[in-house]
Amino acid sequence: MEMQKTPKKRLAIIGSGPMAIYLLKHINDRVNILKQEIGSIIIFESGKNMGMGMPYTPETTDVYNLSNISSEEIPELIDTLVDWLRKQDKSVLQSLNITEFPINDSEVYSRLALGQYFRSQYILLINKLKAKGVSITEFAENKIVDILPGSDEVGVVDQDHHTHVLDKIVIATGHEWKNEEKSGAGYFSSPWPIHKILPQQGHLYNFTIGILGASLSAFDVVTSLAHRHGEFVKEAGQLIFKPHKDAPDFKIVLHSAEGWLPHLQYEQRKSIREIYRHTSREEILSLVDDLGFLRLETYFNEVCKPALKEALFKDRLEEVAHRLDSPDFGFANFVEVMSKKHEYTNSFNGMKQEMVAAKDSVENNKPVHWKETLDDLMYGLNFHAELLPAEDHFFFRKKVKPFLMNVIAAMPLSSANILLALYDAGRIDLISGKVKILNSDSNSGTTHVEVKDLEGETRSIAYKMFIECGGDGTIELTDYPFPSLVSGKSVREARAKFSSEKGREEVEEYVSKEKIFSENGCSYMYTGGIDIDTAYRIIDGNGNPNNHINNIAFTHTLGVRPYSYGLQACSATSEILVDFWLSQISGDNTGTIQIRETTKIYESNTHL
Repeated sequence: MEMQKTPKKRLAIIGSGPMAIYLLKHINDRVNILKQEIGSIIIFESGKNMGMGMPYTPETTDVYNLSNISSEEIPELIDTLVDWLRKQDKSVLQSLNITEFPINDSEVYSRLALGQYFRSQYILLINKLKAKGVSITEFAENKIVDILPGSDEVGVVDQDHHTHVLDKIVIATGHEWKNEEKSGAGYFSSPWPIHKILPQQGHLYNFTIGILGASLSAFDVVTSLAHRHGEFVKEAGQLIFKPHKDAPDFKIVLHSAEGWLPHLQYEQRKSIREIYRHTSREEILSLVDDLGFLRLETYFNEVCKPALKEALFKDRLEEVAHRLDSPDFGFANFVEVMSKKHEYTNSFNGMKQEMVAAKDSVENNKPVHWKETLDDLMYGLNFHAELLPAEDHFFFRKKVKPFLMNVIAAMPLSSANILLALYDAGRIDLISGKVKILNSDSNSGTTHVEVKDLEGETRSIAYKMFIECGGDGTIELTDYPFPSLVSGKSVREARAKFSSEKGREEVEEYVSKEKIFSENGCSYMYTGGIDIDTAYRIIDGNGNPNNHINNIAFTHTLGVRPYSYGLQACSATSEILVDFWLSQISGDNTGTIQIRETTKIYESNTHL
């Protein structure tokens, strides 16, 4: 009797940005096996440009916005960024705001340059997959507005209300921004697309502009506005800002809760992160307690302290290194000590001081070991975060992550020079304290904010233009963009279990009552976004994984993977997913999969 062949699966990828590109890359790397299962791939992109991604497309970003990552930090694709740039005509490079040569592996180039590079790699990968027998269909300017789950097939509904029937879906969408603009009052809930906040041709902003945040996103706004209200020139080797004569009152005020500006770019020994660089699967699993939890303080004591101590000695920070020897010196203490080293009465003057060491680090190949080590340690923890109890998730988000994002999301030196030139010209300032938006009056065109400083004093400030640059963060379940999955309880909100009632009591005073709940005699906290298992399958209301729908979008899954950001996490996440598919093809992992199984993928894959 002749065996019937199983029909090959139809795979949909929702999104065509970096996450999707790295997914295609890892599919292509293993296509000889995967094409036994996957016969066709359909890619949906809501924007005009396939293969770029929201931060890198001319639809949303500006020629003056930098990518904040160098070629050597970008995980492997077919070409490296610098090799691709070196092949381009000078006219193309100039259109991408690349005017200094030669092209340098360590240089940070514009977001538009990175977008064009990603587009080129996307096309190459599509062509390679087609040549190997995989059918590819692309839909640009076609937003997916719903997903209809089924027992054997899944439907995706596009913006034109057409339903595409598929076997497997990967949600790989990028940044999502709330649309709460009140442009009549000059208030913007996000700066993207950045063209909406720029003055019209022939017009200038002759007033003070407020920005909530002092991160790299805030700097995108700063540099885009500054270049339209003056020019930057070099005099005696120093960058100078010369304001436009018709905008004498143009100024920018940054609002930062802690009063921090970003740390500066630093040299690294190994620019690509690794999950098990400073530990091993065996060691991490051995730290799991009898209740099934990996405690954050245990991870810090057993894994982080030895690695950080070695790094700090290399950086000649012996005093901090010795403090790590104390059993009473915990993660919170480390964050506090290292934060104080970045605190200044005047943050701009502090940046000037740090610039000396940062230039020495970058120009003379002197790594800052503790920053690189900390990034590796937290990157590794991220892929085991489902082992953390709720109280540790809370501590990580409240204390650790803000510190990490300030340290690790470092500002390129060229960006810092622009910032300092604006400061020296009296065109930028920074106000510390928590900001509350009081109201936006469209009649007067004014946004009023209240600032509560570190001493508890409050004051009100009115702005003709106010822009929030706090990042998109984690979506709530009610904002999940596929309503049928929510209404049908095919997805649920990400959650973590408390290790004890004491832990619950400690957190309760800081979070809303709706975030904490009890189920089957256990206490839980919602951690934001949607729940996924370790193979990125969505979890339904009964706790069961959906083998047809994977979600690898960071803004959807940060409740489970709290330190996923950047291109390295895009590559690792998509590679873990593809490796899981391979394990299913071989007959393993057909049902529920636990972290102990997934970590075998981390351990066996040398790229992770």
